[in-house]
Amino acid sequence: QVQLVESGGALVQPGGSVRLSCAASGIIFSNYGMAWYRQAPGNQRALVAAIDRGGNTAYIRSVKGRFNISRDNAKNTVDLQMNSLKPEDTAIYYCKAYLALTNQYYWGQGTQVTVSS
Repeated sequence: QVQLVESGGALVQPGGSVRLSCAASGIIFSNYGMAWYRQAPGNQRALVAAIDRGGNTAYIRSVKGRFNISRDNAKNTVDLQMNSLKPEDTAIYYCKAYLALTNQYYWGQGTQVTVSS
């Protein structure tokens, strides 16, 4: 059974930092690309950052330079370090595991990040 479990969501003030973590089980983690998505109220779920099997990373423009995605294949985890947070970063953050060139993917249950003073 595949499980992706996110943790680290929090209420943080603008300019603050949060580190999200996603622990995977039931998959050969090193075979999968990993990504973080977010969904704000009234919006569709959207990609934030991704890291492929080889450790190559990609970010949406609005988080470049503020967020950092990393993976630990020994621990089967992918993290998202979020710095200089803004109110518009408020959303539920989801972890996704995907196999390149196939339609196979899995989602976590999400973790809430709220940026507010």
